[in-house]
Amino acid sequence: MKLISEPSIPVKIQKMKERVRWEHPSIKQRGIDQTSMVIDDNRDDNPEFSFLVMGDSGTKPHYGNHPQRLVAELMLQHKDECSFVLHTGDVIYVVGSHEYYPANFIEPYREFLVGGEQPQNIACDRMIFNLPFLPVLGNHDYYDVPFLYRLITGSTLRLRRMLRYKDFEIGWHGSNQGDAYAKAFLDYLATASPEELHRHLDNHYTAKTDTGRCLRYVPGEFTRVPNRYYSFRYGGIDFFALDSNTFNTPSPLPSTKAGDVYRRELQQRRQEIDREEELILVQCDKLNPDNPADAEQLDDFSAKLDQINEIKIDIEKQLASHDNPPTDWEQLDWLRSRLIESWHNSEVRGRIIFFHHPPYVTEASKWHQAQTLAVRHRLREVFNQVAKTLGTLVQDRPLVDLIFNGHAHCLEYLRTVDTGHADSHLNCLISGGSGHRPRRQRREGNELMEIFHDTSGSTLRKVADSLLYVGRHGQGLEKRLSYSCVRVDVQEGNLPKFIIRPLVAERVGGEWFQRELEKFVI
Repeated sequence: MKLISEPSIPVKIQKMKERVRWEHPSIKQRGIDQTSMVIDDNRDDNPEFSFLVMGDSGTKPHYGNHPQRLVAELMLQHKDECSFVLHTGDVIYVVGSHEYYPANFIEPYREFLVGGEQPQNIACDRMIFNLPFLPVLGNHDYYDVPFLYRLITGSTLRLRRMLRYKDFEIGWHGSNQGDAYAKAFLDYLATASPEELHRHLDNHYTAKTDTGRCLRYVPGEFTRVPNRYYSFRYGGIDFFALDSNTFNTPSPLPSTKAGDVYRRELQQRRQEIDREEELILVQCDKLNPDNPADAEQLDDFSAKLDQINEIKIDIEKQLASHDNPPTDWEQLDWLRSRLIESWHNSEVRGRIIFFHHPPYVTEASKWHQAQTLAVRHRLREVFNQVAKTLGTLVQDRPLVDLIFNGHAHCLEYLRTVDTGHADSHLNCLISGGSGHRPRRQRREGNELMEIFHDTSGSTLRKVADSLLYVGRHGQGLEKRLSYSCVRVDVQEGNLPKFIIRPLVAERVGGEWFQRELEKFVI
């Protein structure tokens, strides 16, 4: 039985459109742009500002402590100096269920919420943030549980115990195709009556941008984002939030002999990791989670099982790929046009994109995933189109100044080299280590190589370097588990500099330490 299911890309898109009443006549009549918003904090025109970035957070305590609470405490030390928080996705594990928001989100980040002194009184669909909290969807925020499994686990404690090594915090609910996330963070309009909708639009869509009226995000009063992908401008920097879950479908396997061979290799690999998983579970059955030494080993096994599950999902997506894989061209076309508009606007001095799945990464299980390649190629295609349109306007600058991602459970800074495309010389920062189990870096090293195909054949070329990696390191007593977020200080000037300050909570030898790593400038 599959223990996790995921809605198709068309379903994800349609469901999210229904929840925000996408292009409803009342919205179109008012000239509202549902992909833009304005942060109304009376300081958004300051060219020098700071913000925090986190991701892959919402999970349960480990080791008698709550790693994401320790990260939250680091964030609190900088809260008064920062203008907002970006979240790179996977707000709740494992299936984005609303029942885990109280313990796995509201409680750890209570100081960021109005009424947070009594977090037990805050409903997950009624959260109001005192510091703007701006998320994007992760794959776990879309995950669901088959109905039969919900029935079994809801009534059979024994089976739930058997699955404890997989760390499946599931219970009775899944995400309901992303509905829990939508009710927590989006401007959820699906249940509003005509009168309520009219009143709501007139009260909260009062800001104006170059693209029309838009949502006004007011800290402490009304803190909703308008859509699953959206943009805002702050301090002369354009921010673009994307939903990468709808353009990460692997390319179809070729209908050739080589494609057939690769398909058989994937099927064989799937069988191999099934056997590997079974062996790990047998080992887990021999360990006592109440014994500290066994608990450490169980944690390593659980992290390995997490990675195996991700590899399984990626293989299944490749085997199920179609000749015309569903892709969210509407969102990608939106990004292309908005980037072009941004470059033609003299008031904009920089651009930042954030979304869940990283196009460049050295976390052990991610680089070779077909989803990573799909996201990289789709983003590269958009950038190539933008660069062709802009021509010499870009000069020697990268198209965007920073890309933030999650998905990989680490903190990593990568920089692309000359890829031969418009994604050259990009600064990519992964902040996906804010709560769920940190991952190890791959063994192949810090240089990322990619196969390029052209009329003359295939060539292997370097495309990026990993310049910093913070995650899981060492073994036994030397094991280091690093949970993280980052503070970003934006400098003034038409060519802004970004000071990156990594904030880390580490468990080393059974003890916890909180520290700030050496900052660096992008």
